[in-house]
Amino acid sequence: MKWANAECSWSEKITLGNASVVLHVRCTSGFLGNVRNVRISSILRASCGGGQSVKVLVLGASGMLGNATFRLFRESDGYEVIGTVRHERSKQYFAASHQLALVSGVDVENIDSLTRVIGDTKPDLVINCIGLVKQLAEADDPLAAIPINSLLPHRIARLCAVADARFVHMSTDCVFSGAKGMYSESDQSDAKDLYGRSKFLGEVDYPNAITLRTSIIGHELEGARSLVGWFLSQSGSVRGFKRAVFSGMPTVEIARLIRDHVIPNPHLHGLYHVSADPINKYDLLGLVADAYGKQIKIESDESFAIDRSLDSSRFRSLTGFQPKSWAELVRSMRDFG
Repeated sequence: MKWANAECSWSEKITLGNASVVLHVRCTSGFLGNVRNVRISSILRASCGGGQSVKVLVLGASGMLGNATFRLFRESDGYEVIGTVRHERSKQYFAASHQLALVSGVDVENIDSLTRVIGDTKPDLVINCIGLVKQLAEADDPLAAIPINSLLPHRIARLCAVADARFVHMSTDCVFSGAKGMYSESDQSDAKDLYGRSKFLGEVDYPNAITLRTSIIGHELEGARSLVGWFLSQSGSVRGFKRAVFSGMPTVEIARLIRDHVIPNPHLHGLYHVSADPINKYDLLGLVADAYGKQIKIESDESFAIDRSLDSSRFRSLTGFQPKSWAELVRSMRDFG
């Protein structure tokens, strides 16, 4: 990377199958002359309850994971939190006290916009909650999926390195086909669809960056595309797939995991699986129905089989993390909202 006269430029070679493209990037923002020293010590002090606050920048604070992460850190002692949203109207879904910490009009596909928000906020930690989700049609569009899912995380990681900020990026169990389950970090990605492949290409492994591979359930600010929102909006009966196995966690628990197990371990970088114990979708929906008082019939269905469960023993052994039971996880999701 080359920096001169408050400008930056770099080239990236991206390979997809048999095709390669060299991407030349140039940005013109004035913050780059104010590069700060690494503040690992302040992160450790804050995580122990003393010293200066950790400044956290949550990119994509209006998304399902982003809104939970933003709100949890805003409600946690020892953190100064800023969240980004693309549209001003997204602020209406947050409490008035939280709206003051949201920056609207941030277009992460615009390198100057991205550089400016990192320069203005000067974060110790950047959490990327931006990504095209599998349920959207754009996830199958290379022009949409590759810039956001594949290229953006690497750009953010490089900007964070210049700003001496740690970077937490979220990936997905969809980098795997689901043919065998209990995948470890050493298992090769075998996704067949563009979404899974684009997310795999976006996984970052730099000295200042950690990629957490997982899957999430939770509440959206608007719409009901996710599993929980869809289920709670249904009536009569739904199918529950007994051979569809899931090991992700509620969004609030992912946010807690970052706060309680990633931040206090600044030596962690590269790829880690984070997961709860595996559960099938039929049993999961039953727990959600019980916790939320949902009156609905869940019909057992064994016609569809997939197992993308993750083995997170490596992360657990290094951090001491132990997931809650699924009944506790669902209650935590309900209570956090």
